[in-house]
Amino acid sequence: MQNQHILNDRIRVRQLVVIDEEGKNLGVLDTFKALNIAKERELDLLLVAPNAQIPVAKIVDYSKFLYEERKKLSAAKVKSKKSELKELRFGPHTDEGDLNRYIERAKEFLGDGNRVKITIKMRGREGMFPEVAFEKLKKIEEGLAEDGKIESPPKRMGQMVWEIFIPK
Repeated sequence: MQNQHILNDRIRVRQLVVIDEEGKNLGVLDTFKALNIAKERELDLLLVAPNAQIPVAKIVDYSKFLYEERKKLSAAKVKSKKSELKELRFGPHTDEGDLNRYIERAKEFLGDGNRVKITIKMRGREGMFPEVAFEKLKKIEEGLAEDGKIESPPKRMGQMVWEIFIPK
């Protein structure tokens, strides 16, 4: 992390726009003069915008700056919760009441921000009639229309038919 910041004597430009530790703009200064100001205050000169027309540097306590940056990164990691893939499995002859319960459960998962995979497993001769499974998935699509949208359309792999929903 340290080697991506340009500090103090590593700054190789003649003039900088300098911002002090309180955020006040000190104007365009020579690099040498800006370094002296930072040393007087026992702080570091950090180049924050090296690609600007006139590069911008800030007078900061570098260790405190790194600490704050790490804190922001960890807070961002906590906020960006990864959504899990939750799977609901049942057979093609699941009754209406049970199917409604699966739809309600899928709505809960979608409400929590998770992706939901609905899998219908056909056993034995049930595999000869995949249209029954596709009809069940159509009913589930209708039930989840308000809470989720289809990430991948219904697919058949062997004896299973599945579909993935994501939160709206």
